[in-house]
Amino acid sequence: MSKPLVALVGRPNVGKSTLFNRLVGEPLAIVDGTPGTTRDRLIAEAEWTGHPFLVVDTGGIDPRVGGERPLSVGSAEYIDQIRAQAEMAIEDADVVLFLVDANDGVTPADQEVANLIRRKQRMVGGQPQPPVLLVVNKADNESLRQQVAQFYELGLGEPYPVSALHGLGIGDLLDEVVARFPAAVEAEEEEAVKIAIVGRPNVGKSSLLNRLVGEERAIVSPIAGTTRDAIDTPIEYQGIPIVLIDTAGIRRRGRIEPGVEKYSVLRTLRAIERCDVALLMIDATAGVTAQDAHIAGYILDANKSVVVLVNKWDAVTKDSQTMQEYTQRIRQELNFMDYVPILFISAKTGQRVDQVLPLALKVQEERLAHLPTAHLNRILQAAQDAHTPTSRTGKSLRIYYGTQVRTDPPTFLIYVNDPKLAHFTYLRYLENCIRREYPFTGTPIRLVLKPRR
Repeated sequence: MSKPLVALVGRPNVGKSTLFNRLVGEPLAIVDGTPGTTRDRLIAEAEWTGHPFLVVDTGGIDPRVGGERPLSVGSAEYIDQIRAQAEMAIEDADVVLFLVDANDGVTPADQEVANLIRRKQRMVGGQPQPPVLLVVNKADNESLRQQVAQFYELGLGEPYPVSALHGLGIGDLLDEVVARFPAAVEAEEEEAVKIAIVGRPNVGKSSLLNRLVGEERAIVSPIAGTTRDAIDTPIEYQGIPIVLIDTAGIRRRGRIEPGVEKYSVLRTLRAIERCDVALLMIDATAGVTAQDAHIAGYILDANKSVVVLVNKWDAVTKDSQTMQEYTQRIRQELNFMDYVPILFISAKTGQRVDQVLPLALKVQEERLAHLPTAHLNRILQAAQDAHTPTSRTGKSLRIYYGTQVRTDPPTFLIYVNDPKLAHFTYLRYLENCIRREYPFTGTPIRLVLKPRR
């Protein structure tokens, strides 16, 4: 299940970026007194009382009421793009935090933003969705907090006074946010294997989706960037429920166009986060690019399993060595994912497409595999006997025992004398020793070191 999404919206210079930094616990967003500093959204993970969620900071919505000069003096030329991004954030959010400024009172611009939010809400079960919390920011003293009742006239319910700068009222606000998160997904959906099709624009993701489902479910176009949203397609394969997620392509950061395409990247990253297995598509005619490795890094950061699909293989001039040489180049470029299976396909002709789902399901099985404790400890002991860890301090790492504490992804808790003595190269060595005994094909494994008390 994907993490709930909380969107911060409001007119310029009400403190959205300050609240964003407060919620995520680090200064990721630029904070500046010039209205319109935040032009794009930022997204980061936050957590409250054991509930992880994603926070999206949006640029200020500038309604330009009555033909007045723009409020976003620092981003006047981007007003329409900023508004479009904020509107999509509202539509995608699970909870919306609508920020206003306690010092200014209710302004015509606030009224316009409130009307925009209401237009973007939809009725679900008789209730408007997403739910909106009215946050009165910059309520830095008791006098300002006593004046928040005036914001009831915006028609969005109870106002919550906070000071993002000083941290006042943030805990109470987060309690309300968490209480409005949607309930868990239906068990049937949770049981389905979620497979995301990801990659750069125009590598054939939608064509592959159509091949897999056997019908034209997604638009196929030679124009890069046709698919804007992450599209879920439930299917059943040999009695196994599967959800295929087709996503918009991720371009290099400097080449992402303003507006809709930038928000497509966010949706793609969310698709990666909620999938079980990612199908990373590479264009055989272009070779492995830096952006392919960049997307692989997103998948690795999310601890997701992956299959590399080299598409458009029909367009490559081949001899008996071509596939082997291409495989070696991919292994070199994606050297941090040497456990990943590679399949050469053509979504256009259907070549080897029938192997995609069986391979993805095999990788999902590996993701859920559990290594017996006795077997794991034999591996760890043999690894130490073959290669004793060294240390410049004169004190060496000593492994006592280990156990697999979870699957999805496989996670191993290893008790040692001092975790600080473990060099990352030795951890990679231990991972390779484990994979030689049980490969966990296509799946990252996590090694967690803990001192034995």
